[in-house]
This record gives sequence, structure tokens and C-alpha cells, in this order.
Amino acid sequence: MKHLLSFTEIYSQYGKMVYNVSLNYLQNLEDAEEATQDVFVKIHEKIEGFNQKSSLKTWIYRITINHCLDVIKSKNRRMRVLFSRQNEEHDSIEFNHPGVALESKEAIGDIMKALNHLPPNQKTAIVLKSIEGLSQKEIAEIMELKEKAVESLLTRARVNLKTKLKP
Repeated sequence: MKHLLSFTEIYSQYGKMVYNVSLNYLQNLEDAEEATQDVFVKIHEKIEGFNQKSSLKTWIYRITINHCLDVIKSKNRRMRVLFSRQNEEHDSIEFNHPGVALESKEAIGDIMKALNHLPPNQKTAIVLKSIEGLSQKEIAEIMELKEKAVESLLTRARVNLKTKLKP
């Protein structure tokens, strides 16, 4: 199958998007950089199997989100092994995102912590809508859901976030 874009062109066009999505999920510069590299290795390995049933952008979003969710699951497993249940108070998150003003880091950290406690589908929907600025139609395509299902996920995610963010 012949592709219109070379790997270098794909990286040039989508590298920033992959990094930003990774940063929004992993909330750490080094983890986002590593995830971006890993995602592009996967893209390079799988590009010949890309069947063009969806757009290249949608396919890359899916790979990125799935990779980030795998990284989070792996980290959570390691954390449980390392800290067990005795350090329940270790619930703070270091939010290290460039461009965020120092005084708002704490508020953003609270939002990201609440976001991390959402079910994965709700988190994905809210990140793609609120942070990436995608339409419900685009989100539905990326998540392989109907638009009504995305609407429902977004509604539940917003309700859950409001509940988690109440003082």
C-alpha cells in the first residue's frame, strides 16, 4: 500500500499533536517525550498495515491514547507494588506543564488529579473535547463510538469532575 506521506512528513505534521496528547495524559515532560518516541516507533512499525478506514490523524490519535493508557496502567501497577496501601496520603500529583503560571499550578494540579480519577473512556472524551478541542464527531471516530455515546461520556465526565472538585 502506497502512502502519500513519508514517515518524516508524518512526524513533522503530527509530532506536536502526539506530544501534547501524551503530556495531557501523563502530565510529565519526560514521560510525554518518551511516549511520543514510543508512539512514532509504533507508527513506523504499523504504517504498512494502516487500512485508511479512518483518517491518518484519527489513527495516530488512537495509537497515542492507547499507548498513554497503557503507560498509566503500568505506572499504577508499579506504584501499588512499591507503596502498597500504607501511603494513602501520597495522592498529590506533580503537574509540570510548560506555560502554566506558577500561581495556577495548584488549581490545574487539582483538576488533573480529578481527571485522572475518571474512568478511561470519560477521561479520553474530556481530554479530546476540552483540551484538544475536537468535535464530538471527531471524538466518536477516534474512540470508535457513536456521537450520542460521546455526548453521554462527556456529560458523565463533567458531572464526575464537578463532584470530585467540590471542596
